[in-house]
Amino acid sequence: MQSTVATSAHLLVRFRHQKLSNLLGILNTLRNRTASVKRKIEWKVFGLGNKTYEHYNKVAIYVDKRLEELGANRVFELGLGDDDANIEDDFITWKDRFWPAVCDHFGIEGGGEEVLIRQYRLLEQPEVQPDRIYTGEIARLHSIQNQRPPFDAKNPFLAPIKVNRELHKGGGRSCMHIELSIDGSKMRYDAGDHVAMFPVNDKSLVEKLGELCKADLDTVFSLINTDTDSSKKHPFPCPTTYRTALTHYLEITAIPRTHILKELAEYCTDEKEKELLRSMASISPEGKEKYQSWIQDACRNIVHILEDIKSCRPPIDHVCELLPRLQPRYYSISSSAKLHPTDVHVTAVLVEYKTPTGRINKGVATTYLKNKQPQGSEEVKVPVFIRKSQFRLPSKPETPIIMVGPGTGLAPFRGFIQERQFLRDEGKTVGESILYFGCRKRSEDYIYESELEEWVKKGTLNLKAAFSRDQGKKVYVQHLLEQDADLIWNVIGENKGHFYICGDAKNMAVDVRNILVKILSTKGNMSEADAVQYIKKMEAQKRYSADVWS
Repeated sequence: MQSTVATSAHLLVRFRHQKLSNLLGILNTLRNRTASVKRKIEWKVFGLGNKTYEHYNKVAIYVDKRLEELGANRVFELGLGDDDANIEDDFITWKDRFWPAVCDHFGIEGGGEEVLIRQYRLLEQPEVQPDRIYTGEIARLHSIQNQRPPFDAKNPFLAPIKVNRELHKGGGRSCMHIELSIDGSKMRYDAGDHVAMFPVNDKSLVEKLGELCKADLDTVFSLINTDTDSSKKHPFPCPTTYRTALTHYLEITAIPRTHILKELAEYCTDEKEKELLRSMASISPEGKEKYQSWIQDACRNIVHILEDIKSCRPPIDHVCELLPRLQPRYYSISSSAKLHPTDVHVTAVLVEYKTPTGRINKGVATTYLKNKQPQGSEEVKVPVFIRKSQFRLPSKPETPIIMVGPGTGLAPFRGFIQERQFLRDEGKTVGESILYFGCRKRSEDYIYESELEEWVKKGTLNLKAAFSRDQGKKVYVQHLLEQDADLIWNVIGENKGHFYICGDAKNMAVDVRNILVKILSTKGNMSEADAVQYIKKMEAQKRYSADVWS
């Protein structure tokens, strides 16, 4: 549950990724509450989702419907936010119609113009002892210096980097193969799990932001919630310095949401610049268009905005309040614990591109990793933890599998193939392993080429490779799948094999699923609706799995 505000008669819930069993418990609690107070629960729901995924906002839709079935009273229509477009715009548009309806329903007089109120107050703390100041820890003070298990999202393990090498052979792009040691951490993983890493922001960007806000970055401070009843006392670990907050705790390279622009506008001394920010923060068609072109299309982050809106000089503490928390980055583990029990392998493409304004934007995590090169006997470490996944090999090794993983979508399948080769080497019977891999050019970005070719020679892997730019007409993994309809039906239709997809959710994964529906329809003599249901049944049986991102 994202957040809950409740009285006996009024509930507002925003959902993101909540287990259905937990939600059913919440709904039963609401039903009991309704009975005990002898009045109807009154509710409204705004869901957070992403349309590139199949079950878009399914939980929010279910909760809204179920509350109605339980006899509750819907105060306002269901709202659905799409994070693939502009989820904040969706919410603001819904909210602007929501508040008048709520005020009318409860007989409350509206307060007129919206007033911006700070959520946190600043407390500068120059007298705090150095050993009481957070220096990048996620939760427990001194957890970086004094490591102790269990290691998780609030207590990451400092993993030494053993290997950091380039996989691409040309083409101007970079893809890293990184090997992290988890020896002594007591962390365990299975092929298909994810490793999460806490990155840090680029020092030059941090310095530039401090300069633009005219701040002493070494000032020790705390931001304290003005709501004394809130369980969240600080937006990030405090006391700390502005330098630490901007380096370890805040997303300074993210595209700012419109509410940040609205707050920044109040610090503009130039009326035209103030109006520009206010317009882009509005829901007017002109404002939305300007936000799209000036912020999103131009890839401007907070530093770029303050560089270009020269009269806007907000205090650094308010910037720290406005910016979202720096989140861990998740990578599919590209190794098998059966072969590498104390190492975790990561396969990551370096993110770096030129924006329409001529600036060079760099990915936070991949830039951080690129610079983490082990030097001789000196250890280079990064904070990590393991996240378990449902992306799993079949429990029976003899079950055949099909894997679709272009580019770094190959990562988890490298672990899968390693594991199947390990089992074969032990003399076990292993089913057919078919991999559909794609990249631009064989000579440039064919990652793990020698390993894949070796597995093919050993008879462990049936490799189907698409090199999109090695011929006049582009060829992708989707095209190879269409050509192999008989093979695919044989594996998933006749032999009840497993089907896996890893990579781009917006285009590739959608295309592959549609091709699969077509193959099931033609080779399995099914209607399109039956083919869709067949895939859903495969999902329920964990025979169809997707590890995708947008």
